[in-house]
Amino acid sequence: MTRSLVSSLTDRPAGAVPVHLVTKESFKGWLEAAAPADRAWAGANGFEPKPGARLALPGEAGALSAVLYAFDAAAGPHGFAALAAGLAAGTYQVATRLDQATADSLAIGFALAHYRFDRYRKMERSKALLVWPKAANRAAVERRVEAQALVRDLINTPAEDMGPAELADTARALAKKGGGEVEITVGEQLLKRNFPLIHAVGRASSRPPRLIDLSWGKSGPRVALVGKGVCFDSGGLDLKSAEGMKTMKKDMGGAAHVLALAQMVMAAELPLRLRVLVPAVDNLVSGNAFKPLDVIASRKGLTVEIGNTDAEGRLILADALALAAEWEPAVVIDFATLTGAARIALGTELPALFSNDEALAERLLAAGRRLHDPLWRMPLWQNYTRLIDSPVADVSNSAEGGYGGAITAALFLERFLPKALPWAHIDLMAWRLASEPGRPVGGEAMGLAAAYATLEELAGVGRRKKPARKRG
Repeated sequence: MTRSLVSSLTDRPAGAVPVHLVTKESFKGWLEAAAPADRAWAGANGFEPKPGARLALPGEAGALSAVLYAFDAAAGPHGFAALAAGLAAGTYQVATRLDQATADSLAIGFALAHYRFDRYRKMERSKALLVWPKAANRAAVERRVEAQALVRDLINTPAEDMGPAELADTARALAKKGGGEVEITVGEQLLKRNFPLIHAVGRASSRPPRLIDLSWGKSGPRVALVGKGVCFDSGGLDLKSAEGMKTMKKDMGGAAHVLALAQMVMAAELPLRLRVLVPAVDNLVSGNAFKPLDVIASRKGLTVEIGNTDAEGRLILADALALAAEWEPAVVIDFATLTGAARIALGTELPALFSNDEALAERLLAAGRRLHDPLWRMPLWQNYTRLIDSPVADVSNSAEGGYGGAITAALFLERFLPKALPWAHIDLMAWRLASEPGRPVGGEAMGLAAAYATLEELAGVGRRKKPARKRG
């Protein structure tokens, strides 16, 4: 997979080229303090301090003297990715004094600009190095960068090489490195251990379905993370179109996120008791595939009518959420590439957040704003529960009429959790359709930094010391 992206950050400043960072507001001050030759060069080249603008400043004999780069602090790490993308090979060092938040953003953006998914072919890599900004929190930067790279690598890997077994291997490797434990329930064992929905969705594949159960930590609040792990989604018997299947290797994006969160928690040694549950399946077609209007029992005891076999993610999450609740955690957070309806409502770059707990929701939203990792809260509108009523079972997995699809999917999941248990559901794209510096087309982490910051707070090492229990 991708080499360590933080290797683009160095402690060796010898011979480093200075980088002057300016904003629209600070550019005038830079001009006034600049050497006459640099001031004249900036004017001759028509440099304007628009975010992402860059200008090489020449020295003697045509050598590179310094780099002038304009940024917008409100853009966070993404505002610095273009810096790395345009630099020639060499070492660079920021000459501008930065606060920690900006220094962290600079380091994260610079490192992520070096990401390439090169498992199957060689790709050109930037050879520019940046001296670690003095104010940066190195451990935090490294955790976030490497977690984002893990999410991208897992999602970008084709389904042939990233099936349920490979997801389980990833969890084992993370647990081995971080000191956790993993239990895997495979195939027919799912029925024996009462995970009938996971089994039903995955049984049509030659690659047996499984439940990945990673645990870590011996003290602190209990936190359960649940991630949708549909390694490939054909739609089942309600088959997707050819075009609709083209990005379905990303349907395990929720699993990628919770595994990356586990990596961050273990690396930071947060005082938490963590449990990560990933139902890992392929949703395929064969003679034993589950069928429309089947009625299947769930771990919680609720019966589910299958209104649509392409609404499979909520089925496997239902069994995993029920298990999470049995553990009696303080908080449950799930990640899932769950609905096209959320993408219609919010587009592809803004994950939808649903939560039954005001304090938990606000923590996630505030962290997202602070860390430039936005989420947008959507309502758990209880009046829509009638849309998932079934005439023959306790609940249907597909809403009548198709309206409010992201909401009804969240309401379906809510049925499998106790009302008093604080829960957040993040419905995300986990994929970029267009390329920007530091954010290539393909798998992408969304809500990851916000969720980790929330876990820090729950562990008592963030801004707030105690998880509030206000109910909404």
